[in-house]
Order: sequence, then C-alpha cells, then structure tokens
Amino acid sequence: MGRLIATSPVAAPQYEPLPARPAPSRAAIRDTIAAHERPGVHGKFLFVGDQKLYVRGVTYGTFRPLEDGCEFPELPVVGEDFTLMAANGINAVRTYSVPPRWLLDAALRHGLRVMVGLPMERYIGYLADRKTDAPDLTELVRAAVGDCAGHPAVLAYSIGNEIPASIARWHGTRRVERYLEGLYHTVKDVDPEGLVTYANYPSTEYLSLHFLDFLCFNVFLEEREKLEAYIARLQCLAGDRPLVMGELGLDSYRNGEDCQRHAIEWQIRASFEGGCAGTFVYSWTDEWYRGGAAVHDWEFGLTRRDRRPKPALATVQRAFAESPFVSDIQWPRVSVAVCTYNGSRTLEECLEGLERLDYPDYEVIVVNDGSTDATAEIAARYRCRLISTENRGLSNARNTALAKATGSIVAYIDDDAYPDPHWLRYFALTLLESSYAAVGGPNLAPPGDGWIADCVANAPGNPTHVLLSDRDAEHIPGCNMAFRKSVLEAVGGFDARFCVAGDDVDLCWRLTDAGFTLGFSPAAMVWHHRRNSVRAFWRQQRGYGRAEGMLERWWPGRHDDEGHVSWTGRIYGRGLVRALSWGRSRVYHGVWGAAPFQSLYEPASGGWGTLVQSPVWYLLTAALGAISILGLDWTPLRFAFLPFSVAVAALLVQAGKNTAHAVFHPASLSRWDVLRRRVVTAGLFLVQPVARLSGRLGYQFWNRHWWGEAKLRPLWPHTTATWTERWQDPAARLGAIEEALQDEGVPVRRGGDFDRWDLQVRWGSLGAARLLLGVEDHDRGHQLVRVRVWPRWPLRGPLLTLLFGGLALGAARANAFGAAVVLGGVAAFIGLRTVVDVTAALNVTGRALKRLGLAGP
Repeated sequence: MGRLIATSPVAAPQYEPLPARPAPSRAAIRDTIAAHERPGVHGKFLFVGDQKLYVRGVTYGTFRPLEDGCEFPELPVVGEDFTLMAANGINAVRTYSVPPRWLLDAALRHGLRVMVGLPMERYIGYLADRKTDAPDLTELVRAAVGDCAGHPAVLAYSIGNEIPASIARWHGTRRVERYLEGLYHTVKDVDPEGLVTYANYPSTEYLSLHFLDFLCFNVFLEEREKLEAYIARLQCLAGDRPLVMGELGLDSYRNGEDCQRHAIEWQIRASFEGGCAGTFVYSWTDEWYRGGAAVHDWEFGLTRRDRRPKPALATVQRAFAESPFVSDIQWPRVSVAVCTYNGSRTLEECLEGLERLDYPDYEVIVVNDGSTDATAEIAARYRCRLISTENRGLSNARNTALAKATGSIVAYIDDDAYPDPHWLRYFALTLLESSYAAVGGPNLAPPGDGWIADCVANAPGNPTHVLLSDRDAEHIPGCNMAFRKSVLEAVGGFDARFCVAGDDVDLCWRLTDAGFTLGFSPAAMVWHHRRNSVRAFWRQQRGYGRAEGMLERWWPGRHDDEGHVSWTGRIYGRGLVRALSWGRSRVYHGVWGAAPFQSLYEPASGGWGTLVQSPVWYLLTAALGAISILGLDWTPLRFAFLPFSVAVAALLVQAGKNTAHAVFHPASLSRWDVLRRRVVTAGLFLVQPVARLSGRLGYQFWNRHWWGEAKLRPLWPHTTATWTERWQDPAARLGAIEEALQDEGVPVRRGGDFDRWDLQVRWGSLGAARLLLGVEDHDRGHQLVRVRVWPRWPLRGPLLTLLFGGLALGAARANAFGAAVVLGGVAAFIGLRTVVDVTAALNVTGRALKRLGLAGP
C-alpha cells in the first residue's frame, strides 16, 4: 500500500511506503455500494440513480502536510469546514491528493461527495527520465485508488491536474495521451464503477482524451462574454459527455473581496447556463501550501485563513441554490410536438419522458399520422392533445402540430426519442437570451439498446448538427429542435413534399436564406434510439438517400457538381468524421510554446478522406471490379485488378481509420466484445454510402419526371432575341427565369463572379444546360432581351463512353464477344444517359422561357 505525497509540479516524485493494511474485500465494496448509489454518467449530465446530480463544489487544499504525511488538516478542522460547506449549499469537494478514509467518512456524514485527486502530473517526468529507482506508477495508482474504492462519498477520480504545457510539448501530444489513458484503465481495474476524469486547462486544450467519463477544465476568465464563449467551445470538445468546470474564481488579494464576490456569481451562472454538469469554485480557504512553503500573496478562498467567511461565500450559496437556472426567469409557454406513424414500440417511453419534464408551462401535442397500430390507444393514456389524421407524411404532421400549438415556442421530438428533464428549460433559455429563430440540441444513443445499436451509433448517417461556430448552427436535426412559432409560421412551416426525411434540412436552409439565424444548445439533449439491426440501418439510409435526391432537386445551389451537400460549417456527432481527412492535425503552441490557449487545428474534411467515402469512389470500385471479372474472357482487362485492389484497400483503410475513433458503451467491455463491435462498425462505414447511393439513384431513375423530358432536339447553342415594351431590371428578369425553372422541379444554379453564364440547369449527373442573358435598353423603357442557351457536356460522360466503347471494340477484335457485349452495353447506356440529361435540360429551359414570353430554344 502507499500514498501519493505532495511535491512541486516539476520536482522529482516521492513515494512513501505506509504500514500495510488489508484492502477492502470485493464483498465489502459491493455491500457499501448497495447501501449508497454511486454517481454515473448519463449523456451530458451526472446522475445518482434517477436523480440528476449538479455538482456545486469547492476545491480543498493543498495544505501543509502533517507529521504523518497527511496533506489535509486534522479531523476537527475538516469537520468544521465540511459543516460550513454543507450549510452554504455546497455538495462536492475537490482534492488535489488522495484523502484518507476518515475524510471520506466525514464528507459522507455532511452529504458531500469528493472528487479524489490523483496528482499524477507530478510523475510525468518519468516518461523521459527512466531511472532504475522510478516508482511503479501502476501500483502507485492501484494502491491510492484502493484506499477509496467503493466508498459512497467518492464522486470521481481525477488522474491529474494541469500537466504543464511545456512538459506536454516536450513529450508530445500522443505520448501524454497514452500516459493518461493508461492511468484511466488502472483506476477502472481497481474501482470499475468509479468515474474518471482529468483536470485539463486551456494551455493543453489540444489533448484528445476521449476515454474519460467526463471532461473537466480549469478556466479563469474575468469577462463573462469570454467565459461563455469558451464554455461553448469546451462543450464541442466534450461531445456527448458531461462538462464540469474544475476550477473558477478570482483572487481577492489583487481584485478586492467585492470584485471577487461579483465575479464568482456570474462565473457560476455562466457555467450552469452553458450546460455544465457542475462547477468547483477555487477555493474553499486562503490557506494554501505549495512547493514546500505556505503561499501568502494570493487569496482565492471563499473563507480567510482563519475560516472567517468572505462576502463571496454568501454569493456562492445564493448562486448554487438557484442553479442551474435563476428563479426570476419568466418562462414562455412551449408546445411540444410528437409526430408518429406506427410508433407504438417507443411512443410510451417518449410520452413518459415528456411527463417528467421540469418546466412550468408546456403542452404536448401528439399527431397520429394514420397509424395502424396501438399508437392512438397509448397516447390516450397520457396528458397530451391527440390529433389523428390520415397518413400524409412527416412534414404535414409537423405542420398540423404547428397549427394547433398555443405556445410561443414549438419544440419537436421524434416518437423514438425521450428528453432530459431540463430539455425545455435549456431551449427556452437559449431563445430568451438570443435572437435565434430556432435552436437544436444533441441527440444521443441511449444505453441498453443492444450491441448492434451501439455500432450504429458510431456509424455515419445518424441525425447530426452542423455548426458554423461553437454556438451558431447551419443545420439542426429534426428529432430535437425548437422554433419561435412566429418565425416558423412566417416561412410557411415545413415543406410537405418531404414525407419521410429531409424536411429539417430544407427548413434550416429556408430560414437562413430569409435572414434568420440558428443556434445550438449543448445541454438541450434527448435520447434517440438508433436502429438495432443492419437491415433497419440499410432501410433508414436508403430513405435518407431518397431525401438527398429531393434536396438536390430543390436546392441545387447547396450541392456541388457531383450532387453532394456543401456544408459551410462542421458536422458534429458520435461516430462521425473525426478521421475523415487524411491530413495531419496541428497544435497551436504559440511562440516558444507560450500561448495561454493552445488548441488543436484539424484539416477540413476533404481530399482523399472525403473522396474515398463518396458514391463516386464506390462506382469506380465496382466498375474496376467488373472489368477485372471480364478479364477472364479477355486477358488485357486483367490490368484493372491492380487499381481495383487499391480502391478496395483505400475503402478498408478509411473504414478502419474511422472505426478506431469509435466509443462503445459500457466502457468495461471485454476485448472480444470491443473487437466484434469494431468489425461491425467498420462494415457499417462501408455499407452506408452504398445505401445512400441506392436510395438516391432509385429516386432519380424511377421518378417518371426525370425521363419524361428526354425528347430529341438539336444539341447546339441557340440564341433568341425578344422585343418588349415593358422595362424590367435584368437581375429581376433573371430571378423570374430562375423561379420558372424551379417550378419545373429541376436543380438550378447561379453563376459565380467569374462565370460567363448566369444560370445552369442540371438534369442528371452527365448533362446540363446553361443560360446567358443580355439586355439592351431603348427609348421609352423598351428593351431587347437576348437569351443564349447551350448544352453543357461534363467530360465524364463522353470520356466514359469512349473508354468503354474502345474496350468493347478491342474485345470484339480479340474475339472476346462476351466481354465486348458487356462493355458495349455499358458504353451505350452512358452515352444514352448523357444525351438524355442534356436534351432534357434544354427542353425544360426552353419551356420555362416560353412561359415567360421569351423566345426559347
């Protein structure tokens, strides 16, 4: 057995053996845990059983060691401190070294939980200096945790505090991360149910510690706006884990006690309003011992060295009592809409969650969209307004709820999701304190859905949010979003053409085009069930692919030439593209590593990482594979096997690279369970683009609209001139032409600043038509309007036609007629499809021009 002894942060570590005593038996630990439930992580918050635990804490220490090496005051002093803490609404204490068992017992008697500090930052030097007398850090941690394991007063273990930035820079990011990860697993081996974190700070923000149970940061900022902005950034780093502020406060020695009182109040409120699961105020007392000497030139404490309270203590008591939300907020009425079609399997859980909401004024509207199961009977058992309609699709159901809503805010949640108890408060607070038209929140996969669902949660294709900044959103997912009712009505609600998916994307784009802004609240979370079978995942992704085809048709400007959505912001979510780019991330250290805020900058998603996961790569791989098979009939085609192998290898490497970042629950899985999950998750990474492509092609090829305009016509540029006696601004005339083309249901793009065309009509991926407008002004407001329309032949169509046609000819000359027929059929199909795309685009353009009274081609 042993105890971690205080040293200076960079001094050589010490290890003092203690008298041996038997470690608590596993049976004793189980009995203790059974009597007092231990904290656990559920999404963005900490819970004890079914009750949310907001950490309202203070830091405690470091103190001058006693003669026996104990780094805490004697029991009577600790008892008095804990009594005063409890009387002022404090429920947690953070220590910087391992407390003795009697201190944990005292904390338990006063209703306090202890975040146990394992000061392993003091031992980081051994990574470089491997002396023979270096202590066994694993055994050191095991012994320290063994002193506390199973104690019901333990809130969590902190495996270090602020490894100095210069030391982390010296050893390198990855080495420090591995060091901390090893400590994490050691703690879990000794106390599997204990929560583990690391107290980081802005100078090493770049450390990627995805294995921690929750994120903990020490942040000292003296302006509220900067602290709120930084908390929003930390929430993005935390992802679907809780964020706890490990230290915040102000030095009254330099700033005065009144300034300290004021600052701590807004710091606490900012942390809880920012969605933090808790905060520790630094510190309990001005008594502080560091580096072998007492410190007298700072006073961060809530009490003086003689334990007389400062004004800040009463402020902390009031702020903690009102956290996470102040009591004088006038909460607006909220209408919660649940749209369901045959959702009986999960609807009951959803409605039960809505009844548990902690919000003073809300209603629940359930729109039963023509269900044929027990949906109506289930909804009738709960406090909600049930509206039953015929089956008209998701968007119609959402608009029905909007029309019946009585709240000034309308929140939407899917029937296979259920909310956090404070879901509506975080939504309403964000809307009250901002000008956002709508706010979204995270949707997390609930535990216990099965291991396939856990794999799906780590796969691409789940509902996610896209952020332009740490707080401004470009897209919010439809399963968790809230709108100002007036704004939603002003833009006409949801587009009824989107029956299953895509309506949330369409609405977000319409809102931003209308000049509104969208926000994101990291604490307004819901639990959203993932598909629990590969077959269900395939069907879901095919539906999303169909929705993508519809979005491309109505929003061509939001897509690139390949038909992929061009997001301006960054996509967030578990299982997403942290490894999509093959470029190297970089750490901003500042000159000589002296920057106070050191962030990790990752290359934007793009390049090879994006290409390998695109439908184009899959089509290329399939083509090369087919050509390789045809090599059995015609030997020269066997050359395709090498690039086919490279293409397949790239797919496998990218899937493995992405899967390496997967986080599975629970964390105590066996190696076999983790391996099985990683293999299936990698398979889902490979399957998802194929499913999306399948749904998209199905929409385009089986939609009669896409083939109906394929009428023969001259395939060369056509110029017309129309005399009009009604003057119109050229930009307005182009806008009218664009609107007429959109009414035809075709993707229309505007030309850019350097383009010699004004509008482009794209029918398919192999052909388009372009339009140029010229206007001559004459006397008395007369105009001569010239319109030039010409076909656009993307090189891919002709090149692929020539390639397969040439291969077919070569195979025929070699008497490999089987290969020749197949290759010739592919060439004919590509050529025909290219002509269809071009002629259809020209025909639609001509019809729109004629409808406007302009001579078209």
